[in-house]
Amino acid sequence: MMTPDELHGTLFYGDNLTVLREQIPDESVDLIYLDPPFKSDATYNILFRDESGDAPPSQIEAFDDTWHWGADSERALAELLSADSPAPAAGQLLESLVRGQGRNQMTAYLAMMSVRLAELRRVLKPSGSIYLHCDQTAVHYLKLLMDSVFGGGNFLNHVIWSYRRWPSVSRRFQRMHDDLLFYAKDAGEQTFNVDYEEASESHQRRFRGGSNRKNPDDPTRVVALDEPTKGLARRDVWNDISIIAGSARERVGYDTQKPLQLLHRIIEASSNPEDLILDPFCGCGTAMVAAEQLGRRWCGIDITHLAIGLVEDRLRELNADARVVGAPEDMIGARDLAARSALQFEAWAITRLAGFRPNAKQTGDGGIDGRMSFARNGDGGREYGRAVAQVKSGSVSRGDLDAFVTALDRDDAQLGVFITLETLGPRHGAHAEAARAGAVRIGDRDYEKIQLWSIEDWFAGRRPELPTPVGTRQPRLI
Repeated sequence: MMTPDELHGTLFYGDNLTVLREQIPDESVDLIYLDPPFKSDATYNILFRDESGDAPPSQIEAFDDTWHWGADSERALAELLSADSPAPAAGQLLESLVRGQGRNQMTAYLAMMSVRLAELRRVLKPSGSIYLHCDQTAVHYLKLLMDSVFGGGNFLNHVIWSYRRWPSVSRRFQRMHDDLLFYAKDAGEQTFNVDYEEASESHQRRFRGGSNRKNPDDPTRVVALDEPTKGLARRDVWNDISIIAGSARERVGYDTQKPLQLLHRIIEASSNPEDLILDPFCGCGTAMVAAEQLGRRWCGIDITHLAIGLVEDRLRELNADARVVGAPEDMIGARDLAARSALQFEAWAITRLAGFRPNAKQTGDGGIDGRMSFARNGDGGREYGRAVAQVKSGSVSRGDLDAFVTALDRDDAQLGVFITLETLGPRHGAHAEAARAGAVRIGDRDYEKIQLWSIEDWFAGRRPELPTPVGTRQPRLI
C-alpha cells in the first residue's frame, strides 16, 4: 500500500479494482470523482439481452465501453454474497437484479461497479465525499447501488448538469443533461464549502442587493443587511456550464471529455487545498488537471495507455509531472504489453516521443497512430508543420514502410517516425526505403523525412532527431 504522500502525482495503469486493493490504503482519500464508461447510446433491447460466454479481456480499447456478463461478473456477484462480503446489501441488490433482469450488459455493468464502489467507500476518509457521473440510461440502478454501498442516509444530492447542444429531431424530448450522484462517507461530517449563484432579479429588488437573515423578533420574516449579497446557495440543477465544443481549445480529442469548469465546481465544493482527489476512471484526466490547478493533490487510474498518455501531456502543460505505475520498465515488460494488447502497446509507444499524441480512435486511422506539431522555421514563428508516427509491434516488411510514406504524404506531414518494438537490423529492407525518402529542411537544419526508431532504442536512451514540439495542442497547420 502507498501512503497518501506517495499517491500524490501518481497515475496507475491497470484495472482499478486491483489498484484499489493493492495500492490505496483505508481512509486515505478526501474526494472521489468517477465517470465510469458505459454504452449509453445502446438501445435497451441490447442492454437487457441475455448473454452467455466468457468475460471480455481486461485490456479494453478506449471508448469500447460495452460490458458483457462473464466470469468476472460471476466472480463479483459471488464475492458480494460471500460471508465476508465488503458490501452485503449490494450483493443482495445485485442478486435480485440478476434474478429479475437476467445476465446481460446492464447487470454486468452493475456487477463491475458494485465491487469497485465497495473499495471506493473503504478508501474514503470519514470526511470524504464521492461524485458518480452518469446519465439517464443507468442512473436509477446506480442510485440503488450507491444507497446499498454508502447507505441511503449518506445521500446528499442528485445533481442535474443541464447543457445545450445541436438537437436531433426524434419522437421524444431532447436528452440534454447528465446526472451526478453525490454521497458522503458520513453525512454531516463531510467537507463542504458552500457555493453561491447569482441572486435572481426579484431577490435583488427585494433586498436591494444586500445579504439577508431571519428577523430575530419574527423568525417567519427575513430582513436585509447592509453587506453585499453573496447570491443564493447553489441549487442542484447546474445549467451554467457548457459541454466542450468541438473547436474548443480545451478539447483533447477524447469522446467522453468533461469541461474543466464542471470539475472545478465539484472539487472546490467538496475539498480543501492539499486534499487528495482520486479518479479511478480518469480517462483524459480532467479531474487531475482541475485538482492541480486548484492546489489539491491527486491520483488517477485507467486501464488504457491512451488515457494515461493524454493525462501526462495535459499535466506537462501545467509543469506538473506524473509518475506512471504499471507501465513497461524494460524490454521484457514492453514485449509482454505488445503480446497482450497491440493497441495498448501502440498508445504507450507513441507517448514515448516528446510532443506526440496518440489518436483517440485507434482503428481506422489510415496508417497514422500519432501526431506532433512543430514550428516550420525552427524554435519559433507562426507557421507550423506536422510529424506523424506509426507503430508496429510485430514483424515488419519493406512494404509496411512504403505504406507509411504514402500515409505521411496523404496526411500532409513533413516528417515521420516508424516505431518498432525491436530494432531493425542494418540489412532490413526498411532502411533502404527510409533512405529513399530523403531529407527535409526545418529552420536551419535538415532532418531525415522518415526515421526508424524502436522501443529498444528508447530503453537505450536513443531518441529520433526531431524539431522542438510546440506543445501538446494541435495548432492550425500551414
